[in-house]
Amino acid sequence: MLPCRDGVGLDAPLELLDLPNGKWTGNIAFLDRDGVLNIGSEDYINKPEDLVILPGAADCVARLRQAGFRICVVTNQSPVGRGLWSSENLSQIHEQLRMILLESNSDAILDLILHSPWAPWDGSWARKPNPGMLEAGRQILDAAENSTQPNLLFDEKWMDRPDESNSIMVGDREVDMIAASRYGVKGFRCNSQVGISEVIEIILGGTA
Repeated sequence: MLPCRDGVGLDAPLELLDLPNGKWTGNIAFLDRDGVLNIGSEDYINKPEDLVILPGAADCVARLRQAGFRICVVTNQSPVGRGLWSSENLSQIHEQLRMILLESNSDAILDLILHSPWAPWDGSWARKPNPGMLEAGRQILDAAENSTQPNLLFDEKWMDRPDESNSIMVGDREVDMIAASRYGVKGFRCNSQVGISEVIEIILGGTA
């Protein structure tokens, strides 16, 4: 029960766009989706038209990339696994998310979006609070940067891990902070009604 990407296999080639201010040094900003980039809902974001971007989210994504971070969205999406709607529908939602962010700020590029389609009772390593999506995100982004094929490893099978002291995780729920701790990155928790803009100055002040 691994993480998933939209419309392609987990280890499919990923094309990265250049960062605004030079070569990537390995820092990743792992971002939850709902409550961080867009307004969440107890009834889920069920279609692209449901998306409402939180104020300042696009500018925050752009600022992170300008500060040298690759952006990896990591989002639990159990409606897929529970058959409420399809992975194709989720892909359309994420296409809309990318479009709205870029319309607001041309530097607000999401380098990679990963989701866990599994229900809480499935016990998947990919579902937060487990760190499987963060593990996959690091390996996929590293492989893309080096033009190599990722050989994805998880949990105790992944022994040769990089230094993550300058990578971060932003989320609005405790499961996000637990996933950050289990993976070994600093977690920043935000108010779901405010989103990433609530913590962006702390993040950039702490990593400058």
